[in-house]
Amino acid sequence: MKKKSVLITGGSGFLGSHLCERLLDMGRNVLCVDNYFTGKKGNILHMMDNPYFEVLRHDICFPLYVEVDEIYNLACPASPIHYQYDPVQTTKTSVHGAINMLGLAKRTGAKIFQASTSEVYGNPAVHPQTECYWGHVNPIGPRACYDEGKRCAETLFFDYRRQHGLRIKVARLFNTYGPRMALDDGRVVSNFVVQALRGEDITVYGKGDQTRSFCYVDDLIEAFVRFMEQTPDEFTGPMNLGNPSEFTILELAETVLDLVNSKSRIVFHDLPVDDPTQRKPDISLAKKTLDWEPKVPLREGLIKTIAYFEDFLKND
Repeated sequence: MKKKSVLITGGSGFLGSHLCERLLDMGRNVLCVDNYFTGKKGNILHMMDNPYFEVLRHDICFPLYVEVDEIYNLACPASPIHYQYDPVQTTKTSVHGAINMLGLAKRTGAKIFQASTSEVYGNPAVHPQTECYWGHVNPIGPRACYDEGKRCAETLFFDYRRQHGLRIKVARLFNTYGPRMALDDGRVVSNFVVQALRGEDITVYGKGDQTRSFCYVDDLIEAFVRFMEQTPDEFTGPMNLGNPSEFTILELAETVLDLVNSKSRIVFHDLPVDDPTQRKPDISLAKKTLDWEPKVPLREGLIKTIAYFEDFLKND
């Protein structure tokens, strides 16, 4: 039987590299596409000798002409530091990138997955967030390039389905962590772990009482695959994917300090503009449709993440 060919945009990034591994293990031909703005070659070096793994340097803001059976569209800076560095390019990646990948799916007949985000809910007025909630987003704030870019990408996906009959899957990802997070991405888990390992002050914004729900990367990748492989074409999403176990940022900081056995101090700074006060997914739809829910507890996932950063810092 012919091996299924799968394109992963953002394939050398944190999530993308884990997805490449998983699909190779499933016997797929994998084409990893990345422009290396936030992705790292080091994340995929160990796969380079696999004859079914191919890498292409490309920016999806420009059309791509390849033959594939499935597309996972993961390309876009996902941390505030990175997506606010060049907000116009962030919006282009979400919008132009979606148009180009949808055009490719239309030409080849490929099934296509969109990695959307919980940021489409903004600073939510509903808790926990269900897929039918339309969000509470500031369209002109400093986070809007990411929030509104992803919202527009979702619009394009559903319009391409209505107009052209494309087979789409749209997932809204909540906070995810694990090995291969970037050292400098500014996300809370990597920030706390690196600061604790270096003995630097742990930076908590506001009083630390804002909440997040942290999903370990292996759990999330399992949901990606089930969504694409096990659901009928009529089921498009959007579907929340994340861990509903809710923690305050201060609880996360204290847990990291405990696991690292660090003498770092916790210091408090002003909250960034439009920083959500609560973020927790309702994953009832994923449980029912995918028979899926996260299995890795926060402490267990943090231990694996800390081990990765310890090793990375030693060899950096």
